Amino acid sequence: MTFMSDKDQHYMQQAIELAKLGRFTTTPNPNVGCVIVKHDQIIGKGYHFKAGQPHAEVYALKMAGKAAQGATVYVTLEPCSHYGRTPPCADALIKAGVARVVIAMQDPNPTVAGQGIKRLVDAGILVTLGVLTEQAEALNKGFLKRMRTGRPYVQLKLAASLDGKIAMASGESQWITSIAARQDVQQFRAQASCILSTRATVQADNASLTVRYADLPNDIKQIYLPENIRQPVRVIIDSQNQLTGDENIFQQPGETWVARKQDIAINQPNTQLIIESSNHNHIDLTQLFKQLADNQINSVWVEAGAHLAGSLIEQDLVDELIIYYAPKLLGHDAQDMCILPNLHQLSMAPNFQFESVAMIGEDLRVMLKRK
Repeated sequence: MTFMSDKDQHYMQQAIELAKLGRFTTTPNPNVGCVIVKHDQIIGKGYHFKAGQPHAEVYALKMAGKAAQGATVYVTLEPCSHYGRTPPCADALIKAGVARVVIAMQDPNPTVAGQGIKRLVDAGILVTLGVLTEQAEALNKGFLKRMRTGRPYVQLKLAASLDGKIAMASGESQWITSIAARQDVQQFRAQASCILSTRATVQADNASLTVRYADLPNDIKQIYLPENIRQPVRVIIDSQNQLTGDENIFQQPGETWVARKQDIAINQPNTQLIIESSNHNHIDLTQLFKQLADNQINSVWVEAGAHLAGSLIEQDLVDELIIYYAPKLLGHDAQDMCILPNLHQLSMAPNFQFESVAMIGEDLRVMLKRK
């Protein structure tokens, strides 16, 4: 670690803004941005767009050309040191003759984990580590959690009335929230590796669980063409084998994974089974998330009913809770937001802390983390 100047923070912030441009496309890879500076001028910049394509440093070095020699490189994540689909970025920086590399954070991926930094230092390059680390961590919450814990980052989304109800007693729920709120959900879906739901929700709502390009914000559509927007994997819990394959979800673009206890296939294209082999009669959610992480799922966006919501909260599997509150009251007979059957005392209540509160159209979006 060496001295961190205001200038370092300024250029690293620009690298972070570049990294954000990949948030809809890079999974399972992390979002990474890179800026190359010489004589207080940016001479190269780039970001990672998609797995299998060049990393951020490669794009920035290509733009800088021979001027990269003696320059300072700002990168949001430790340059890789291994051969994957692309050669090591640490080697590319060494070959270009850069003088200094400023890194926001070390890569927790065991195949890198400090080895990229070591290569740079061994080559005589000055390395500064830890500039705007918190902002860099926020870029890759899913990737970092998968690398550190073997589980994905889980976001639970709920749409509710002011009195915490998600549907009328009859099950009618379309639509509690406004068009603006439903459009806002699209950009969260688009950033997720997968969308998790249940057989009951899929059949009751005739759900598609896709990203609707037309509903994405205009600033996103100005950057991404429709073909660039990736459809997250749809993961449906069907422990009783009740999905038939005729449901709307199987007719949508992208992949559908069905989590079952038995190897009973669904004969539809782009559909595969996840066989959960614990001794429980139901799907073991912890084991399911481990299996998803093993299949390179970084983040899970959950859209389901009160039973799954309650189970996730009760088992402390929710990293982030996102609730859209509509300015409506549905009354005491309506369906509750989540079911927590083992909660008998106030001291046992799951406790969250507010991250942000924002008006989305006429609705209120509240984002919380487990305290």
